[in-house]
Amino acid sequence: MFGRRRGSETAGSAGSHTSATLTLPHTARLLSCRVLDTVHQPVPRAAFEVTDPIGRPVVSGETDPYGGFTAAVPEGEYRLTVTAEGYAPFHGATLLGDAAPAGTAEIILDAVEPPLLPAPGHWEIDPGHSSIAFTARHIGFARIRGRFTTFAGAVRIADRMEDSSMHVIIDTASIDTGLRMRDDHLRSADFLDAARHPTVEFYSERFIHRSGSRWAVAGALTLRGTSRSVTLDTEYLGLGTGMEGEPRAACRATAGLHREDFALDWQSVLAGGVAAIGSAVDVGLDVQVVRKA
Repeated sequence: MFGRRRGSETAGSAGSHTSATLTLPHTARLLSCRVLDTVHQPVPRAAFEVTDPIGRPVVSGETDPYGGFTAAVPEGEYRLTVTAEGYAPFHGATLLGDAAPAGTAEIILDAVEPPLLPAPGHWEIDPGHSSIAFTARHIGFARIRGRFTTFAGAVRIADRMEDSSMHVIIDTASIDTGLRMRDDHLRSADFLDAARHPTVEFYSERFIHRSGSRWAVAGALTLRGTSRSVTLDTEYLGLGTGMEGEPRAACRATAGLHREDFALDWQSVLAGGVAAIGSAVDVGLDVQVVRKA
């Protein structure tokens, strides 16, 4: 079984047995693990991945509320990776077979300190090192990807991070999906109506610390004259220094939107009743901010 304790790594495995509700093929073996923190409390929703010796994925998933998972795999040698927000990742090897000891392995994850937060003050988005992109469904299964090429924004970092605020302005006409005819249609009154609504704006209302480096930034998004509450699922990446010695901070954020919430309800139905454009739009931001004096 795995015997990692605070950074050490040893090989191990779980043996073969049949559960009360599942009959396994005679060639199958069970890999059974429980993921704990350094005070032996379970770590739920930790991500695990089992790969073969050359790195091909075999099985993956998340731990249950008690930090456990069990996977049925053919006997052989495997690598196991376990990751969880706020903890150092675990990497270990295991051999599953008749010669391997049976039982449930315990994996101990070491906590890691979250990245240092930005200093209080005024920070501005650096458009040259940031991006605002989106993805939408096309004809039911394909994906169309695009971005906005012109935007600006500022973040006011408060003494207490939760009291900070953010304002982002996007030039609606700067939409770019790589196809001019499609971009012209997206700028038209059928969609963004860039002539009457030249900007998309986001004002944050609060910063919410979830765990480790994960934050939620809740606020109001105004698009085509309609405002809706939107929460950015944000990963804070930490601090750095630019080429000219300027302090920088970075984050990634995602959000899911529905076009109809903002009156973007133009639609064309294809043969078989398939919508040409899906309702859901996934938005992704990679942002660097620079400290201003």
